[in-house]
Amino acid sequence: MTSRRKPTHGVRIDSSHPTIVFVTVCTKERRPWLATPENHDALRSIWQEATAWAVGRYVLMPDHLHLFAAPGRLEIPLDNWIRYWKSRFTRTRRLPAYQWQTDHWDTRLRSDESYEAKWLYVRENPVRGGLVDDAALWPYQGELNRLLWS
Repeated sequence: MTSRRKPTHGVRIDSSHPTIVFVTVCTKERRPWLATPENHDALRSIWQEATAWAVGRYVLMPDHLHLFAAPGRLEIPLDNWIRYWKSRFTRTRRLPAYQWQTDHWDTRLRSDESYEAKWLYVRENPVRGGLVDDAALWPYQGELNRLLWS
């Protein structure tokens, strides 16, 4: 069995089962510019307007972000939606240092338990990174939409 070195894209959506996707997006060269109040506010606003996919829980780290998303409009693939909000963010913030890595990583979750387990792991990233002692104190996280399995 080989592990993936590059992400494969194309989330298969089965209308008879809920779809929740775990996404990781990194800053270019993992430069630590992302976790600021202004960037947090900008991303929340853009995600709320870009309704092709609904953002559930998320965590911003200095050099990457994790989010969970569910399809809103099936005709817009996840990859297109991610490119769209990254572009909107770049145009909104207009800072040359704020560049995204070209690609992203996505994984479709298989069960309600995997969503909760993955979230519990992800929300501890700021603690593992030495940024806070308690994950609840990290200001760059939240939930925009409650993603459900039923």
